[in-house]
Amino acid sequence: MHSAGCVTPAGVRLPREFYARGTLTVARELIGMHLVRLYRGRRLVGRIVETEAYQGPRDLAAHSSRGRTARTEVMFGPPGHAYVYFVYGFWNCLNIVTGRVGRPHAVLLRALEPVTDIGESTWGPGLLCRALHIDRALNGVDLCGDTLWLEEPRSAQGAARVSRSTRIGVAYAGEWAHKPWRFLERDSPWVSTAGATLRAGRRPLPRRRKRADRGVRR
Repeated sequence: MHSAGCVTPAGVRLPREFYARGTLTVARELIGMHLVRLYRGRRLVGRIVETEAYQGPRDLAAHSSRGRTARTEVMFGPPGHAYVYFVYGFWNCLNIVTGRVGRPHAVLLRALEPVTDIGESTWGPGLLCRALHIDRALNGVDLCGDTLWLEEPRSAQGAARVSRSTRIGVAYAGEWAHKPWRFLERDSPWVSTAGATLRAGRRPLPRRRKRADRGVRR
């Protein structure tokens, strides 16, 4: 475990050093960690099952590829902070700032498995933010604080089996769209691409890998 963090009854908070590393490493190791939101006295908890890494400014799929702006300023700051942006006039999306100061890298949280006190859908970046009441008011919040943070759970389910694939919805980024920088827990019914089954109104059994899944890198 990453024992340098603060110990809580439910787990160990991830310390700043966890985020101050390579973005691909952080994106992969976030799979299986808990995202915790303290909201109106309630502790909302979800287990991370899907992430995407963004490494601007060279990465044309990253917001920071357009340079340092008011919108992306937090991405250039210290690691371990939240970058929350608004998209399509409706959805908020939560990113974790990683790496070193001045290098605008971040990890998008794409899907959660509900753990505690979450009654809404969490199989997509906008849905998970809505379920945990995360909006732009939390942009720049310190993830080592007491409002929004990440933990390594005490009662781990064992090491997550992680697959890799290309990122979703970034076809405009040319060659960068082909980077295998999306990480997901293999066979999890809670990843964003499994949402159709959940939307049908039933909780699915773990999926078996189909022939079409063979192209997903591990």
